[in-house]
Amino acid sequence: MAIAVDLDVLLAERGMSVGEFAEAVGISPANVAVLKNGRAKAVRFSTLEAICRVLECQPGDVLRWVPDEQQ
Repeated sequence: MAIAVDLDVLLAERGMSVGEFAEAVGISPANVAVLKNGRAKAVRFSTLEAICRVLECQPGDVLRWVPDEQQ
């Protein structure tokens, strides 16, 4: 089981670059890459809140659960 992060889809839909997004959220582009590549072990609620504010979305638009069979 895994949690998938759909940041790249949301950024593409909004025409936003990783650099613009990172600056608006207040995290480094390297940390955005960690999130996008599924290597993050945790996300602070304050960061998730900032992501949702910047992308004007809900947490479920950013994160989704993927069963083992679908990985």
